[in-house]
Formats: sequence, structure tokens, C-alpha cells
Amino acid sequence: MQAGTHPAVSARLSALTRRALAPNPGPFTYTGTCSYLVGNGDVAIIDPGPDDPHHVGALLASIGGERLRYVLVTHTHRDHSPAARALKEATGAIIAGCAPYTPGEAGHHGAPNLDAAHDRTYAPDIVLRDGDTLEIGDASLVAVATPGHTANHLCFALAKEQALFTGDHVMAWATTVIAPPDGSMGAYMASLERLRGRGDRIYWPGHGEPVHDPQRFLRALLHHRRAREAAILQRLELGDETIADIVAHIYEGVDKRLHVAAAMTALAHLEDLISRDLVDCAGPPGLQARFSPHRG
Repeated sequence: MQAGTHPAVSARLSALTRRALAPNPGPFTYTGTCSYLVGNGDVAIIDPGPDDPHHVGALLASIGGERLRYVLVTHTHRDHSPAARALKEATGAIIAGCAPYTPGEAGHHGAPNLDAAHDRTYAPDIVLRDGDTLEIGDASLVAVATPGHTANHLCFALAKEQALFTGDHVMAWATTVIAPPDGSMGAYMASLERLRGRGDRIYWPGHGEPVHDPQRFLRALLHHRRAREAAILQRLELGDETIADIVAHIYEGVDKRLHVAAAMTALAHLEDLISRDLVDCAGPPGLQARFSPHRG
């Protein structure tokens, strides 16, 4: 694919950052996946998005005569990573970022195709660990481990602009889906707390518009999760035993298309509550299991 076959569609966000929107809007992707171009002359693309020829062509056109050095991936969901292969083939860029997806023990969760969202063909040239740094011209990006949404999730910090590219870990338009077994509510909450210790000025998420006051937003996110946890405990005290009952009560008014995701997030909360001896489960925790308050 030639760089000149598509118009450049990236928008300039700052001196070092541009954004191109993938044509994949939906209930889980909002207006589409945000692919970020970082640097001038030497460039990195963060979250190249789906392997859509129009989007790949638009990214190549946006680069123009610049050199694409790295394609960085925050996590291996299929709306974030698959276009990395096409960009590497077109430019010779290095694919770097999160580790490949490793399937967990999903059999007891009772939800089909839990792994379908993952890009099984993702093959990074470099797996980045927490604190690893990549130099891109006069800019540098640092990997920040943020497991929770997925076990392999990374954010990327651009110190020169006090910016953090947050993937699906923190988004302004919606709360993050946590789907066991790959997703973990305990890990997600710990990752949110970790970001509270940073001094980032702005977050650029994988979907939607930026977060301009990260610390205030993180406090609100943590409060929301704790309130959801309290609501689940209250429903158990009132006699709800199943995730279906809990979702029907505490997610009333939420788009029905999102109820499966709500059920998975409720399961993630319940798994975390079980680990803290606040909830009991009759057998392995899963979507069809029965739960009750822990009575000590």
C-alpha cells in the first residue's frame, strides 16, 4: 500500500502528538479506536487499531515522508493491535509494547468466546516491561504497567508533554470493562492507585476525548468502583444470589447491548470480594454461580 493512496486524516493535538480515528465505532469502541502518532521526523504509532485497509492507508499518509520507527501496542484486544502487522510490512517499523496474550483458565466462567476479543496473531519484536524506555527522535516514551483491563495492559508516558497514553485503562467516555479471567478487578484498582502517584497533565485514551484533570478523574473512577462494589454487597444482603439478578438491579437503564460486559465486570468485582473474604460462592465463581455474603 502506498502512502499517497489515502488522504492524511490525523489531527494535530500538540507539538509531539497527532491522532487518527479508526473507522470502527460501536458500543464498546465509542467513536472508534484512537491511533496516536508521536514525534516529528522519527515517529511512533501507539495502538494502530484494526487491520482496516483505509485506516492503515490513512496512517501511512499521515506519516508522509517521516520515518515510522515503532508501532506500540497497549494491549492485544482486536480493536487495538492487528494493524501493527500491516504497518511493519509497509515500513519496516519495529512492533513493541505489551506481551502477547496468554489464555487463562476460562472454562468455569460460563461465558463463551471470552478470548475472541484478543489478537492471537500479535507478535511483538520487543516486549516492553514496566519502566522500559524507547527513544523516538527528540522524544521518549516510557512503558507503565497497568494490568486490570487485561493482564498485559501497558500505558505509555511522554514526559516532554506530561502526557500518558492510557489505552483502555482510563477513558473519559465510559468506565473500563473488566472481564475475567484475563481481567482482574484487584489488579485494575491497584493500577488506578498507581497512576495517582504520577504527575501526568493529560491522558490520551484509546477511545474518546482526553482526560484533562487526571488526578480528579482518578478519584472519581475509584469512587465509582467502590460504589459499585458496595451496591453488589447490598444486593447480596437483600437476597440476590446470581449475577443476572445483580445486573438487572444495579445496571438498570444501561444499554442492553452492554449487559454482557456488565455481567463480566460484576463477576470481576465478586472475584475480588471473594479474595477479600467479603463474599462466598457455591463452587468456582462464574456467570452461573450462586453468591452470598461472607458471614465469617
